[in-house]
Amino acid sequence: MIATIEKGNNVVTATYTRNLNHATPEVWSFLTENKKLKQWFSELEIQSLEKRGKIFFDLQDGNYEEMEILDVVENEVFAFTWPPTDSVRFELKSTGSGCELVFKEFIHNVTEHTPKDLAGWHICLDVIERLLNGKSTRNRKAEWEACYPKYQELVASIN
Repeated sequence: MIATIEKGNNVVTATYTRNLNHATPEVWSFLTENKKLKQWFSELEIQSLEKRGKIFFDLQDGNYEEMEILDVVENEVFAFTWPPTDSVRFELKSTGSGCELVFKEFIHNVTEHTPKDLAGWHICLDVIERLLNGKSTRNRKAEWEACYPKYQELVASIN
């Protein structure tokens, strides 16, 4: 499901919701355990899972971007900075059949790159769901290319 997007005071919020047929701790592990995290976002590595802890983003050129964990509540909330000026937040809620995952990106400067990031997060969430279901990831690039125009339209609609 495509994200919703809202424009507020100096921030645009993109919200994605996924209803997963898996227990909250299982979903949490894919967000916070490096071995599982790398299956859906290979460039990220959590250094210290605590408020003000660090996450490194491997730029694939020998350099790393350091991000700060803004909030962490086990099995409930995981939030961190997203360079250069944004932040992201995962919220988990147990449901009768599993877990609701709500992901938000708080965007302070909408650029030409914004729809690319939003399409990327969309694919990441799809990959998490497939991994939880024991399925392999498909051609992520093709999926992203199919998804990207939807996010171009979505971002254009807020201007």
